Amino acid sequence: MLDEPFKYGLLAALAIALLVAAFTDLRSRRIGNWLTGAIALGAPLFWWASAMPLWADPWAQTSVAAQIGVAVFTFSVLAILFAIRAMGGGDVKLLTALALWIEPSLFLTLIVTMALLGGLLTVGFGAWHVMRRQRDKLAIPYGVAISLAALWTLYLGYAGGGPAGT
Repeated sequence: MLDEPFKYGLLAALAIALLVAAFTDLRSRRIGNWLTGAIALGAPLFWWASAMPLWADPWAQTSVAAQIGVAVFTFSVLAILFAIRAMGGGDVKLLTALALWIEPSLFLTLIVTMALLGGLLTVGFGAWHVMRRQRDKLAIPYGVAISLAALWTLYLGYAGGGPAGT
């Protein structure tokens, strides 16, 4: 690794950005383009600080090409969900930006955790709106589930001794 303090500083900045995304989505049901753009633009610095190879290396956990490939695939699938109004645009951009940061082997963990948290969030918000008799105003701040799942995945990968933390 080139510069561990710089790398972990970038991860801390990502964690702060994820908390901001969760808070703003909870408050206004929007995740700003400036925030998802900053997350995406921070990824190349993270790749450099992690000494990530450009192309696949049998000894490397991942490569820049793999990260970009996962991000393109993620955007392609989520753009379809956005087109059928199953997912918000901010959520699509946030997950795509996160695909640039989180190595492919851990990205599946993020997706599964996000789905579980999103289900709990949906049930909770649904119950809240039913109790308040506001069923027609139900809007799920899925950025909260995405952010919490990403924070958990980052913990597993970098602090919990996962593949990226070794």
